[in-house]
Amino acid sequence: MIDFPAGLYADLRVEEIHETNLSYALGDVSEYRERDYAAAFVRVFDGQRWFYEGLTEVSRAQEALNHLASLARPNAAIEQHPVVRALEVNRGEVRTFAEDDLARVPLAEKNALLRGHFGVFEERPVIRSWNALYLDRRELKHFRSSLGSDLHFDSQRCGVVLRAQMAANGKTHVDRFSHAGVRFAELRGLEERAAAEFDRAEAYARDAETVTAGAMPVVLSPEAAGVFAHECFGHKSEADFMVGDESAKKEWAIGTRVGAEILSIVDDGAVMGSGYVPYDDEGTRTRRTELIRNGKLAGRLHSALTAAALGEAVTGNARAVNYAFEPIPRMTTTSIGAGDLTKEELFGKVERGVFVETINHGSGMSTFTLAPNRAYLIEDGRVSRPVKVAVVTGQVFQALGDVIGLSDQVELLSFVGGGCGKMEQMGLPVGFGGPHVLVRSLDVR
Repeated sequence: MIDFPAGLYADLRVEEIHETNLSYALGDVSEYRERDYAAAFVRVFDGQRWFYEGLTEVSRAQEALNHLASLARPNAAIEQHPVVRALEVNRGEVRTFAEDDLARVPLAEKNALLRGHFGVFEERPVIRSWNALYLDRRELKHFRSSLGSDLHFDSQRCGVVLRAQMAANGKTHVDRFSHAGVRFAELRGLEERAAAEFDRAEAYARDAETVTAGAMPVVLSPEAAGVFAHECFGHKSEADFMVGDESAKKEWAIGTRVGAEILSIVDDGAVMGSGYVPYDDEGTRTRRTELIRNGKLAGRLHSALTAAALGEAVTGNARAVNYAFEPIPRMTTTSIGAGDLTKEELFGKVERGVFVETINHGSGMSTFTLAPNRAYLIEDGRVSRPVKVAVVTGQVFQALGDVIGLSDQVELLSFVGGGCGKMEQMGLPVGFGGPHVLVRSLDVR
């Protein structure tokens, strides 16, 4: 039982975590770990300052709360403060994974599933080294606040990642197969898909030539389109970058045209996948938020603080990477909306260009870069020869405006390992995706 201090806003987030990390290199175990632990985050707000603490001992929650309250100044009108009024009050239990809790899957079963993929690397002389990983994490959270919120909810993700370093015809290439889901059963029966992926990677390692640099049309796969949406626009939609910046508020006013008329981007925490969370870390229900609608800015991602500062509603995007951090505006699952072209029709629009199939990484704010892992020439409307591309780059606003084709099928992707980084909070689970996207011209190097 927690007693919240009078005259202050306060909340408590207790996290019960189960996580597994299995790793092999060339068939030898390099990590074999499973652990369960509980931790907590408490915070207090007096209308002027936030006071917070992360706890590895949940039993100290009341003590920590009392200490933080002693540092604050009681405020009889705290519940009328704009930030506090922006907060939702929710109660109840949302146990989406109660029957499929990853903590209930025996460690030996997880290990057997991972080892079942080792055959993918056999009889491939081009492979010089390889490693295989199984990762999972289940989070059960209990959120309570002085306003009356009382929530129990869970989220989880699991996945297999296979990586190989290849050498062929005097050239080297590193490739991977990765598949993630929210239930262990989603990882079964992937061996044929993994083998087909490494067949494609092997052909790429053997045949890829350096691309001729220049500005040209680029088709982004759903993976590449998702990275583009996340890195090049999604972070700009996180509203904390606008707070206190009047020029940014004007530049990013709702209704401003920021892209082509056919372009729409959404963020949705309710989508099942690695970005799924039923509530954020302020107890706000997650939801679908339109960020760009028909090329115009339609919304942004908020915590209670940013919603109050900008006079907008919370969106369920106040997220913390773990118990040691305060919640800040972060994406969940961010994706580009579908168009009206078949995949074949979209490629048919390109006489000569580049298709970016898989991505190593991406970054960008005003200027963006995508670093492809596998890319191919498009010639006369068809994908042809594999080419090595170091980066695809351009100006964000111009690229958003130069979207001239979208396929009619959206693919959403989930991930384990890594994650989104912002400020000091690294590795937050997110999802992203989209259709195949045709951009009129990008700089290919």
